[in-house]
Amino acid sequence: MKSDRREIIKDLFRRKGEVKLRELEEIFPNCSSMTLRRDIKELEDEGLVKRTRGGAIAMSSLMLVTEDMYQDRASFNTTAKLSIAKHAAQFFEPGCSMFIDAGSTLMYLTRELPDEYCSIMTSGVNIALELLKKKNPVVTMIGGQLNRNTISVAGINSMDFIRSINIDIAFMGSSAMTLESGFTCGTYTDCGVKREVITRARKRVVLMDSSKFGKSMTFTYANISDIDVFITDKGFPQDALEVIRKAGVEVIVC
Repeated sequence: MKSDRREIIKDLFRRKGEVKLRELEEIFPNCSSMTLRRDIKELEDEGLVKRTRGGAIAMSSLMLVTEDMYQDRASFNTTAKLSIAKHAAQFFEPGCSMFIDAGSTLMYLTRELPDEYCSIMTSGVNIALELLKKKNPVVTMIGGQLNRNTISVAGINSMDFIRSINIDIAFMGSSAMTLESGFTCGTYTDCGVKREVITRARKRVVLMDSSKFGKSMTFTYANISDIDVFITDKGFPQDALEVIRKAGVEVIVC
């Protein structure tokens, strides 16, 4: 019966958060794809899910959130962030040109980098100040308007500057991430800067602890296939990691 089928589908969304049409076709082999699409559409009309390409996501999982204050993020999940940073630091090469994104995990990375000659560009005000404790890196702070929540700068001048530089490796953070939306952030200007960095970098490494997964912000700065390396902790869902690997990304779990 339709009512029974709907309840089963609702329960799937409650348990999994995201459900693909092909999964429903396997569960209900006697139902046409059109019927199952109609079921999903009705759930969307009720405000329970949001349709995506090939399926839908439960609204309870699609948490549209704002950027938290840096001080709040810096004291959360510190063990995982430090471990992620230590693994990311292994990609450092003396003399390279790198970009370090703003963020609490990136601050840990900054502290882990060796005091050797390299060129480092950053949008993070606190990242630049931390780098001043090292003698050998050449540090460039990109210009722009200050975001007090993220302690970062961004703007038109920032993007113009990034378009003029070559980046060997970019270490990026992400405030939120889903398999459908990719890596997201809360402001348009920050997103613009991150997109330009992703475009200019030869190697793109994302550092993100598992607490950010399953959340989505307004602006997508990169899809999964846009990055080269993804470093996270053991709390990240294994099935999601497999999707990331299949996109051709090197996954490091620490």
